[in-house]
Amino acid sequence: MTNDSAAVRNRELLLNGFTEFAAGNVDVLRTLLHDDFLEHSPGNPSEKDAFIEFIAQAPVAGSKLELARVIADDEYVVMHYRMIPPGDEEPDLAVVDIWRVADGKIVEHWDVVQTVPDPAQIPHGMF
Repeated sequence: MTNDSAAVRNRELLLNGFTEFAAGNVDVLRTLLHDDFLEHSPGNPSEKDAFIEFIAQAPVAGSKLELARVIADDEYVVMHYRMIPPGDEEPDLAVVDIWRVADGKIVEHWDVVQTVPDPAQIPHGMF
């Protein structure tokens, strides 16, 4: 993979966006998402502004995000991270986001979310 490949550019785009978002800057999504953004997760709206409004109120916006790994190719970026909600009431979540990027903008998103089980249930670790 060369430094000027689409995979490298897409990885950096999403890493920078993730870092900004994790620091509390939900508005970074305005620069990342395409106007005709498509969302594939149940209950989440498509279209850039509706999605940003939804995410700004969602638990992920107020949680600590610990990135574990990033996989990128010329069209997709996959991010695997731990989401730690504020307080002690909600369990930590393991999240995998799949982003499709075209012309430097995110055009589609899928995710898989599961509760992080007790460490005894995962002897090789979740992350």
